[in-house]
Amino acid sequence: MRRTLYMVLRECPGAESIDQWRGAGPRSAEMATPNGLARIETTGKKKQDNGVWYDDSSAPVRAQTIDELHSLQRKRSAPSTPKRSAPTTPIKGGAHSPFAVAISEEERHTQQMQSISASLASLTRETGPKVVKGDPAAKGEAAAQGAPSTPRAHQQHRHPAAPAIAVSDSSLKFTHVLNNLSPAELYEQAIKYEKGSFITSTGALATLSGAKTGRSPRDKRVVKDEVTAQDLWWGKGSPNIEMDEKTFLINRERAVDYLNSLEKVFVNDQYLNWDPENRIKVRIISARAYHSLFMHNMCIRPTDEELEDFGTPDFTIYNAGQFPCNRYTHYMTSSTSIDLNLARREMVIMGTQYAGEMKKGLFGVMHYLMPKRGILSLHSGCNMGKDGDVALFFGLSGTGKTTLSTDHNRLLIGDDEHCWSDNGVSNIEGGCYAKCIDLAQEKEPDIWNAIKFGTVLENVVFDEHTREVDYADNSVTENTRAAYPIEYIPNAKIPCVGPHPKNVILLACDAFGVLPPVSKLNLAQTMYHFISGYTALVAGTEDGIKEPQATFSACFGAAFIMLHPTKYAAMLAEKMQKYGATGWLVNTGWSGGRYGVGKRIRLPYTRKIIDAIHSGELLTANYQKTEVFGLEIPTEINGVPSEILDPINTWTDKAAYKENLLRLGGLFKKNFEVFASYKIGDDSSLTDEILAAGPNF
Repeated sequence: MRRTLYMVLRECPGAESIDQWRGAGPRSAEMATPNGLARIETTGKKKQDNGVWYDDSSAPVRAQTIDELHSLQRKRSAPSTPKRSAPTTPIKGGAHSPFAVAISEEERHTQQMQSISASLASLTRETGPKVVKGDPAAKGEAAAQGAPSTPRAHQQHRHPAAPAIAVSDSSLKFTHVLNNLSPAELYEQAIKYEKGSFITSTGALATLSGAKTGRSPRDKRVVKDEVTAQDLWWGKGSPNIEMDEKTFLINRERAVDYLNSLEKVFVNDQYLNWDPENRIKVRIISARAYHSLFMHNMCIRPTDEELEDFGTPDFTIYNAGQFPCNRYTHYMTSSTSIDLNLARREMVIMGTQYAGEMKKGLFGVMHYLMPKRGILSLHSGCNMGKDGDVALFFGLSGTGKTTLSTDHNRLLIGDDEHCWSDNGVSNIEGGCYAKCIDLAQEKEPDIWNAIKFGTVLENVVFDEHTREVDYADNSVTENTRAAYPIEYIPNAKIPCVGPHPKNVILLACDAFGVLPPVSKLNLAQTMYHFISGYTALVAGTEDGIKEPQATFSACFGAAFIMLHPTKYAAMLAEKMQKYGATGWLVNTGWSGGRYGVGKRIRLPYTRKIIDAIHSGELLTANYQKTEVFGLEIPTEINGVPSEILDPINTWTDKAAYKENLLRLGGLFKKNFEVFASYKIGDDSSLTDEILAAGPNF
């Protein structure tokens, strides 16, 4: 056995107690060391010949080895002290109910590991993988702390329906599970093991998403079975690309085998939807600390108390993004595949490390599950005034949705994904995913200040010495992003729920310059423009093209919806009518001419318009109707020049205005052709009403 200096001293002749060798008591010849050398005094203050006092009286550390000393550096949280102070939904019932059956910590650990083993189980094997909690690199520390050996610590799920097969090498190994780690622990994992991970000057974790720096919509597929064949939107215009069950299972097997081959995997057990009656339990299994921290931020973070009762997840993501799919597999067109099986409540990711695939994949799941409960899922921002008045903001990229929904005079419920139920509105997520390109503190102070410890910065460029981020640098990609918990926003409303919306604001950045700055919509017009999801983008200048290009995205989020757009529109109209919400179309684009001729509507004017909507001022305003689109526009708004409210007044070339107005109207009509034949309700009367709400010329 290894002996310490302490033990050696104990064995020295004449050492009746260790205190004798520490110099307790007065200085005397009897207190000299056995070999006759002067004893080194280690307690009290001692004055040397040079007149300097040395304080050598600090207590010795309580460690016998360096490993033990390091283990003392990180104290264990007390059971009564919650490790996560992050906001969460209220607990209903649970283990702390007076009728709950108490189980030991060891039993709870066993159940948790068996659940994770079940998630990682192959469908063709008798048992799931052997899983053991903890980092394999920390074995030495675990031994120093008296952790149990792997035969006691590991758990294995047994699959009774699967056939038994011969023992293989993979069945002999352990998969270490790092489940529900804190941001600090995930930082350590990322910096130590993932190339391209750095701490920036503000404390955020900078990461790289590999070759893919954005979503891959053409590689996303949904299993088409008897149920989804009837429920989902298929065909022209639909984002849903079909695959069969067998192909999904082949890809699932490939992903699970890859994850099980790793020495360790990361597991997140979290929630979606802040409405406690309709929240969804999700489990994310991934190979990178970056992905685990990203989802830690983006999903709702449970408390330790809620994790104890988490149980079986409602939906599971297998993120094997570092491993490609087999291109010879049916339906595969590249090495990337994002596969969704709604019947199995599972999602498989291969061939892409872009974290946004997980976020938007779960959003698609909510677009399917929530409407089945009579709950409308929405791609929108949401805020609430001091009097409890809630507003929804819909808009595509570049329309100002994030800017306008973030208002210091109002509480932020969420910036991107929401549900509207009979209980009111609720945020689906627990965080924000903000664009970072050209980010400036003076323009977006809330986002700027949210980029601190715990935030994930994707694909940004920073100074190699100071680690200061250059947000204008797009060397890696234009799509630089920051993912952070919603509580990093000072005026976030926690919990992220609110009453029924009072206003539904549809944002468009019209580069044709013909839509008014604000229009009041009737119910049919709201449905028409919601289904259309219009904005206009300006082409790049590389080839000299400067013509505005119309972009339509059904329900302002066509890439994520699962059902036909008219189903979401009908639900929106029903809820607006039931709860008395008013629809508005707000143009944040050009005035006085199209892009290149006119000027963009000033942001202060747009903010005044939004303020007038919130205050109710526009409900009592006088209105006049425009031609072609038949929009009701106010004649006066406090703080906004009246001449810009009707766009024709700002054009010097009236003929050019009419030409661009008819052109945009024609684009709307052409886009809506794919929806015109879809019957809403028992007859086609509602469909006819919506069609009549579009441009008429």
